[in-house]
Amino acid sequence: MVRRIAVVDRERCNPRKCGLECIKYCPEVRMGKEETIRLEDDLLIIDEELCTGCGICVRKCPFKAISIVNLPAPVEGEEVHRYGPNAFTLYRLPLVRTNRIVGLIGPNGVGKSTSIAILSGQVKPNLGRWDDPPDWDEIIRHFRGSELQDYFKRLSEGKIKVVIKPERIDVIPKAVKGKVREVLNRVDERGVLDEVSELMSLKHLFDREVKELSGGELQRLALAAAYLREGDVYVFDEPSNYLDVFQRMRAAKLIRNLQEQGKSVLLVEHDLAILDYLSDYVHVLYGEPGVYGVVSFPHSTREGINIFLDGYLPDDNVRFREDSISFLQRAGKVEHSEEPVVVYTALEKSLDGFHLRVEEGEIYSSEVVVAVGPNGIGKTTFVRMLAGELSPDEGVVMTEGIKVSYKPQHVKATYEGTVDSLLRKVAGSNYASSYFKAEVIKRLGIERLLDRYVDELSGGELQKVAIAACLGRDADIYLIDEPSAFLDVEARFAVAKAIRRRIVGEKKAAIVVEHDLLTVEAMADRIMVFSGIPGREGRASRPMDPRRGMNDFLRIVDVTFRRDPDTGRPRVNKPGSKMDQMARASGRYYP
Repeated sequence: MVRRIAVVDRERCNPRKCGLECIKYCPEVRMGKEETIRLEDDLLIIDEELCTGCGICVRKCPFKAISIVNLPAPVEGEEVHRYGPNAFTLYRLPLVRTNRIVGLIGPNGVGKSTSIAILSGQVKPNLGRWDDPPDWDEIIRHFRGSELQDYFKRLSEGKIKVVIKPERIDVIPKAVKGKVREVLNRVDERGVLDEVSELMSLKHLFDREVKELSGGELQRLALAAAYLREGDVYVFDEPSNYLDVFQRMRAAKLIRNLQEQGKSVLLVEHDLAILDYLSDYVHVLYGEPGVYGVVSFPHSTREGINIFLDGYLPDDNVRFREDSISFLQRAGKVEHSEEPVVVYTALEKSLDGFHLRVEEGEIYSSEVVVAVGPNGIGKTTFVRMLAGELSPDEGVVMTEGIKVSYKPQHVKATYEGTVDSLLRKVAGSNYASSYFKAEVIKRLGIERLLDRYVDELSGGELQKVAIAACLGRDADIYLIDEPSAFLDVEARFAVAKAIRRRIVGEKKAAIVVEHDLLTVEAMADRIMVFSGIPGREGRASRPMDPRRGMNDFLRIVDVTFRRDPDTGRPRVNKPGSKMDQMARASGRYYP
């Protein structure tokens, strides 16, 4: 018998408005098996034992609230937690290992947050029995023979303290009041405030109120606060969000310090370079977002990430993604046969005590230029000058007659209406084209969001819609600021491909500001390197070929990379390692 799972999205399901066609047209109900799908107290209930998986209810639901999927055979009987009838189910759990960093990799919505909640003691696993939850003795017996048996025994006895750096740092100002110095002093249980403040560059923020901090500053505060607390297990949920490459490497050093002190670390990270650099083991998570999730057995870091990129998990004999993610190097001198789309002379701009100098340059059709550099160095200022939002103090941006489409760094849900109506409005005739639907709407997974209201979207969903709206406009050059923020690994590469297909396929031009180095490589035809002193002065190079640009940038960051022989993906070298020394000696920071 095929084991299947049925999930009803309670936020979307609206029995009072839909006419219950899902019940009327169910073949099992029409044959007298009324228990197959029914309404109880305004809640739609699907019996997974009686359901044949015909999918009629899925197609008939106008709100796309029903999902019915067949489960991979290997996970049968390995339920760890289910939130309720026809709700999300998690299969298996990651392992927590002493003095090791265990990484979790997978798309959003397949159980990373649930795994963290269970391993931290916030959620007691019910082994799939939401209506008859087991006690701790039964839970511990369920995991006998595995490393989790002893872990849950100690957790149930209160002998494990878990410290969590949460994913949603934007809610910190609502929960934490006071100045940065006061907040850090309150949580400093290990007496290392001076050390962590220096490492995360927080001292100049000590007298600032928490509510006044930017996203990057809040992230650094959250990382420092977690490090200051005394615990046995530390969980870092997406620690690189809002941080530039320099700050990500400092955050990596902070997390590595905990491991060196004998602590256990769980790391959820969508920046593959950072995940690869830090992790000792990796669990791959797969499944149907919002429906079910499966945690793989632990793999070495290299093997685990390569399995994720390939999209096939040998342990379970499951292909969880149709296409593998590959890396194509675009290096060497770039030749242009056409006239440039945008030309700008040497530019200078002073703004709020910050001064930016930009070398003269040009942007051609069918190319993506990626701007890299630390936060507060002028990348967004440069993009805004090209977009016409700011005028340079010196120099000229020659965009007369050029149509510009701009996606800002911070996306806000100000539109009152559905995603479908927004995209129809901004994209016009492009919206109906098969090219736009296939390369943007479908590739970014926006089909399932079309009937949702914009102000109901999550950060990642809003980011995808903003990118689609930007690419949908009829323009000559597209200016896209930090498109990978809030997105998981798969979505980042999907966005990179969507941008390239739109730009190259339609002979447009684009400038993208990005911090994820693997996403940079997936997009860039040429690279602009921004350097200087953040918040005071910035310098921007002219666009250069990717290899030279990345090499110059990584020399500033002071890290070296090598390439994985199987996938070709860039991997960060451990400082002082043989590969690191060889790269520095040859002057090739980027392979």
